[in-house]
Amino acid sequence: MSTAASALVDAPEMSRASRIMIAALRCGVALMWIQNVAWKVPPDFGRANNDGLYFWAGLAVSHPVFAPYSTFVDVVVLPNIVVFGWFTLLIEGGLGAFLLVGLATRFWAVVGIGQTLAITLSVLFAPDEWQWSYYLMGLAHLALFATAAGRCYGVDGLLRTSWSASSGRLSRLMLRVS
Repeated sequence: MSTAASALVDAPEMSRASRIMIAALRCGVALMWIQNVAWKVPPDFGRANNDGLYFWAGLAVSHPVFAPYSTFVDVVVLPNIVVFGWFTLLIEGGLGAFLLVGLATRFWAVVGIGQTLAITLSVLFAPDEWQWSYYLMGLAHLALFATAAGRCYGVDGLLRTSWSASSGRLSRLMLRVS
């Protein structure tokens, strides 16, 4: 990390109000992911009734944003919705949990950007969707990454000193993803 970027997130002069707002953003984004896990319901993830995750993934085919992605969803995802449903449930549950506690926040911010991109490519052109909601989701994850939001009242901030003092591989990895 560059000295300027390090100064931004580790600066003792960062105001308490700024740190609280960064933590609030992180927790708000985490709660969004936790709430959105509720409609990804096993065992068939909506296939039987064409609702839930199956319906929303199908919008990538009926209202394509990017043709290769639409084809991938049609040929690979929808026929295997149970596998992709569990994967989605685990990823979004992980996003919510790890962002909420502020652990490995930069890693999970990148995962959030990827998941936001997948959702955007599925529903951006669907009827009655507000496109800016997906742009704002992406920007929120960029902000979490840029500010290393877990260092503000999160586990990353609590453990960073001990990770820095250790020479172990896991500690070095955690320094990078926090």
